Amino acid sequence: MRVLAIEDQPVSAAQLLATLRSLGHVVELATDGASAWQRFEAGGYRVVVCDWRMPGMDGLEFCRKLRKRGGDYVYFILISTTKVTKESRELALAAGVDDFLAKPVDPDELGMRLHVAERIIGYAAQVKQLESFLPICGYCKKVRTDAEYWQEIETYLTQRQGTQITHGICPHCYETRVRPQLEKLERDLAKQKASDGA
Repeated sequence: MRVLAIEDQPVSAAQLLATLRSLGHVVELATDGASAWQRFEAGGYRVVVCDWRMPGMDGLEFCRKLRKRGGDYVYFILISTTKVTKESRELALAAGVDDFLAKPVDPDELGMRLHVAERIIGYAAQVKQLESFLPICGYCKKVRTDAEYWQEIETYLTQRQGTQITHGICPHCYETRVRPQLEKLERDLAKQKASDGA
């Protein structure tokens, strides 16, 4: 996986970089939140391993900004120099952090967390793909909702996406459906006039 590592202490940064590469990941290192954000915006990262305490934008601020951005799911591992407490876990979870490690980072533990991250990212991609499918009846064109309820496609789109629907007739349907109906109506009216005049 492509991993963005953010660590401002040179020794810790070198250790983190070496550990991530030894685990088989492609890693880019940033030494502060601002430069890390520029690299992240360039794209391609599905995992961020970030130090909590950094100059400027700290790890929690970075994670909040990342979650606000949306897009593909990114697995976020926060590393702290201090002991992991209930309060620090709650702060991290509220910011959108997925996992939490204390320094010094144990390579085996980081490897297990990244293995879990890879599985979660894979599942997130599968869910996104499944959500892109829209079950629609081949006859009446109603759409099946998450609650197994069938509703008109217009109602579904309005409720799910706020889309306002207007109706029209495409050229193909005009020629194959509407025109024959109009011609039949004209013939019926002509017959009616003829029988009324007789």
